[in-house]
Amino acid sequence: MSTVVRKFTRTVPHWQPRVTPMDLEQATQEQLDALQVTPSNTKVSDYVLTLAHDVESLKVRSPLFNAIMYDKGGMSRAERELGALAASMVNHCIYCAAVHAMRHAQLEKSTEVTDNLFRDGKQAELSPRDQAIFDFAVALSDCPSTAGPEHMAALREAGLDEAEILDLILSASLFGWANRLMHVLGDPVRKDEAGAS
Repeated sequence: MSTVVRKFTRTVPHWQPRVTPMDLEQATQEQLDALQVTPSNTKVSDYVLTLAHDVESLKVRSPLFNAIMYDKGGMSRAERELGALAASMVNHCIYCAAVHAMRHAQLEKSTEVTDNLFRDGKQAELSPRDQAIFDFAVALSDCPSTAGPEHMAALREAGLDEAEILDLILSASLFGWANRLMHVLGDPVRKDEAGAS
């Protein structure tokens, strides 16, 4: 028996698709080619296999994802994860929030930031740089027009340069889109402890 996960945590739940993922055994060569460019070059997830039903979109999506989240230069990997985490919290995407919180904690070798965010939400006290990043990503995700000059000023005051600010905009925006796909295509679930054998 499984239950839908509703609470933010660094423990990544299973993502249960509502659309049957593509069967690798029956994939076309074009689908297999698109699947080779998976985010972070990890194993192919049910989510990516679900997206593979639209191979043209997947061929564009995976390289774009990799470029935004993993390219060298600009904002640090951990800070990109913080931007994506903020978007996922605003959009209440439990699965994405868990993935980005876990990656942020791994990269920073500390759970302090994500512990504070999951305990206190938007009222969490963070370092000035993390606070500026989180506040901007939250405003952008709440309603793009609310991410205004005061947010840009706070980012610059916290030491972010133009390339880093662009990376933040891209990471938060990417997950505004990805969160909506996750919500529609499936659910974050975990096995009930009582139902587990």
